[in-house]
Amino acid sequence: MSRLLILVLILNFLLIAPLWWRFGEINEYLVAWEALIIVPLMLLLPVGQARRLVGVGLVGWMMLATAANLGTAATQMAFARPINLYLDLPLLRSVYHLLVGNVGQFLAVCAMLAGLAVLLGISVGLARLLLPPVAYSIKRLPGAVALTLLVAATSGAALALNGVRLVNSAHLPLLDSTRFQWQQITSTHAARVAFTEQLEATPLEKQPLPGLAGRNVLLTFIESYGVSALTTPRYADTLLPTLADMQQRLGEHDLHVVSGLLASPIRGGQSWLAHATTLSGRWIDNQLWYQLMLSSGHSTLIDDFRATGQRSLAVMPAITMAWPEGEAYGFDEIAAAKDIDYAGPALNWVTMPDQFTLDYTQRHLLGDTPVFAQLALISSHAPWTPILPVLDDWSSIGDGRIFAPWESAGDPPEVLWQDIERIRDHYAWSVDYAVKVTGRWAERVVDVSTLMIVLGDHQAAPLITGDDASAAVPVHIISGDRALLAPFLKRGFVPGTLPALEEANDVPRMSQLRHWLQDDFGE
Repeated sequence: MSRLLILVLILNFLLIAPLWWRFGEINEYLVAWEALIIVPLMLLLPVGQARRLVGVGLVGWMMLATAANLGTAATQMAFARPINLYLDLPLLRSVYHLLVGNVGQFLAVCAMLAGLAVLLGISVGLARLLLPPVAYSIKRLPGAVALTLLVAATSGAALALNGVRLVNSAHLPLLDSTRFQWQQITSTHAARVAFTEQLEATPLEKQPLPGLAGRNVLLTFIESYGVSALTTPRYADTLLPTLADMQQRLGEHDLHVVSGLLASPIRGGQSWLAHATTLSGRWIDNQLWYQLMLSSGHSTLIDDFRATGQRSLAVMPAITMAWPEGEAYGFDEIAAAKDIDYAGPALNWVTMPDQFTLDYTQRHLLGDTPVFAQLALISSHAPWTPILPVLDDWSSIGDGRIFAPWESAGDPPEVLWQDIERIRDHYAWSVDYAVKVTGRWAERVVDVSTLMIVLGDHQAAPLITGDDASAAVPVHIISGDRALLAPFLKRGFVPGTLPALEEANDVPRMSQLRHWLQDDFGE
């Protein structure tokens, strides 16, 4: 009898705990019907090969479903969406590299091995508990209790499947997770077929943009710069004064700026999907779509500007490994981390501060010929520590050694991330740094022959923005030539650095930007 009770409690906890993490409601999720079915079933089955096969199969199923539920809780926290096994398994490599950037390779490997060891240990422990050397007999009290529990739980589960809940806090996490993932797999596969057909049936052809011929066009992404940075009071108190100062300083340099909002395809991470959406003019909200778009030879803004006469450049300081996607895009020049002569320290995940990236780009990469450049700034990427000041003397930046004093400044991530409120403060400060340094750089590089498009790549994770935050990101268009900004005003942008925030929940998609450039500056 004690084995029955202990096993039910262990299995129930294993199946229910991920729901506590995901929904934060313990009282609403107390009972897993499957635990009340599986345990008595295994104890009643006669000892033999058949029971061993059933036991191994059930343990494997439970561990996969539990991992999926834990994964959903994690992706909900990071990306504001459930996990999709069809799409997300390829991202495990990215998770590993993110861990390496934050805690180092040794600790990252240890963490992943520890997770694997825990998973295997639980699997082996469950198998041993569910496969005792003897079976219960229904002629004895423990067996009779197990049979009664099995019948009652099976009846309760059957009613729950038909919408009748005998116990409000009882759920079917194992079955629900399996059914949900299967539905996602089938629907995502169907969507993949449809997306592939769409790419073939309605290609977006490259188009010269004579209205931008002879101009430098600087497409500059600011990491995690979402509209919540401007609408949430604790962040807006930091960012809004910076935007106001940026507007004033640009005006003093005879530069003009208009601002608006666009909806990003993702939240919390996977910045490359926002880059792909902007470049391609397609809505690319998952890794599979990204790979299909690149492998299809789909044209992008890179092709449009090549046809216009610009040299294409990608400045990607976060890229530390091979980047075949950059070659697939067809950039004329790619400046990844290894290609940028930076002698300063790495700052946790951030390979180099944004001010160095921008200064290096100006001094070594822009050149004398018109360029279309995509720059991906990263100082406002998690873990948001340390926070750097903007150096007034750009000539002192040099090879980046000047940033050495900030290598150990502030708390390390493992300390900072123990306090949610401090994390949120550091988020605001790091985005403020990125916006401020981008505005100061615009004063240095933008003129009447330049169109600079500054935009956030995505909202930060729900930890920062809340679960129901808009997908919108701010967009600032800067130029010394007012005529280049006029088309954006007609699209609903407003003068200055502050977008119309009341429209944050109903804004055009980021994929529209390429179409606007083609319509407003094309032939």
